[in-house]
Amino acid sequence: MPFIPNTEEQRKQMLADIGLTMNDLFSDIPADLRYSDFNLPGGLSEQQVRNRLAEIAAKNSINLTCFLGGGVYDHFIPAAVYSVISRSEFYTAYTPYQPELSQGTLQAIYEFQSMICRLTDMEVSNASLYDGGTAIYEAMMMAMRITRRNKIIIDETVNPIYRTMLKSYSINLEIEFVQIPCLGGLVNREQILEKIDSKTAAVIVQNPNFFGCIDDFSDIAQAAHKTGALLIMSCYPISLGILKTPGSMGADIVVGEGQSLGMPMNFGGPYLGFMATRMKYVRKMPGRISGQTVDREGRRAFVLTLQAREQHIRRDKATSNICSNEALCALTALVYLSLLGKEGLKKTAQLCADKASYAYQRLTAIRGVKARFESKWFFNEFVIDLPCEADEVINKLVEKGFAAGFPLGRYYSGMENSLLVCVTEKRTKEQIDMFAEALESIL
Repeated sequence: MPFIPNTEEQRKQMLADIGLTMNDLFSDIPADLRYSDFNLPGGLSEQQVRNRLAEIAAKNSINLTCFLGGGVYDHFIPAAVYSVISRSEFYTAYTPYQPELSQGTLQAIYEFQSMICRLTDMEVSNASLYDGGTAIYEAMMMAMRITRRNKIIIDETVNPIYRTMLKSYSINLEIEFVQIPCLGGLVNREQILEKIDSKTAAVIVQNPNFFGCIDDFSDIAQAAHKTGALLIMSCYPISLGILKTPGSMGADIVVGEGQSLGMPMNFGGPYLGFMATRMKYVRKMPGRISGQTVDREGRRAFVLTLQAREQHIRRDKATSNICSNEALCALTALVYLSLLGKEGLKKTAQLCADKASYAYQRLTAIRGVKARFESKWFFNEFVIDLPCEADEVINKLVEKGFAAGFPLGRYYSGMENSLLVCVTEKRTKEQIDMFAEALESIL
């Protein structure tokens, strides 16, 4: 058993025995990056810590009326969601390696997979991924394994944060990325179809796209399939209550961010990535899958199956190294969808679309404000152009109690005056009117 020095005297003796000083251990760190004088304040009691944190938290503006979107959405969450997921058998559960002890968790995962398949119109789903961005990365790697190609065509209207994650995750890999600039807020079909060739592994698109615009990618799917490439589609699950499904468009791998299915915005996480695909690609799918079977007595039972993760298989044969247990977030999505049901999901989606349409009309009627794109087909997000920089307007609207939207100039050159506005079923007509009045008064 190795010796572990526990006291200062033992540490000094150990360093003396090997002929080193404490500074020698940090010699690889440049001197200008080292900091030895931390000058930390004295400790606080538990009550003092609570009071201090409460003071800091009170500085946050938590009562803003939210018109933010861009991949994270402020939807209503039924109270029953929290009641179910906070039960100790779910809330504290770990990865269900032992099926005889984890039937409840495994069944919940199985039902989640089933709902994702119905939602996307695909044949098989895995038991969740980290978030929407990493889900696109995993789908891209999956497509490359299937096709044994390394050319990826990606549309500029795919969430720019997801695109940044793709580049970051694959910086050490030999992948040929071809980014196609958008055309009027939609995919540039002519350029995409021109770039698809025998080297293409996948075309990556999003519906509704980052600007909220709706499209039909059936033609792109057909063109990709003719060359042996796959179509990867990222989607917003709430929108699938009323929009054409990715499966019916011919998508091969469908991914998305599941935060809108019962999870609060939470300052950026934890979130939930989902993935669904065709049955013929199931053995190339990353993560884990919960399957239904029977035990030796013929009773219905659930088990983890096709576990091609690095924890279960040789590292060089693994489909991914997804290790964290996302089952609680997946359970949240399952409970939320169960509570809404088919008709409830359709109604929620329709409310989002209708209220966004009303907000679009109110905002574009303001003098100096105009629609960025000619297309009127959007779900619950749209882009408006302001007569000044969007950042400036956003800061002023915060003072009036509104989280106004997402400034597109941060990710798209030439769109410094463009604002992405989102409306969910939570926003009332009165709130939309007040938002429009506040914007008009500022302009």
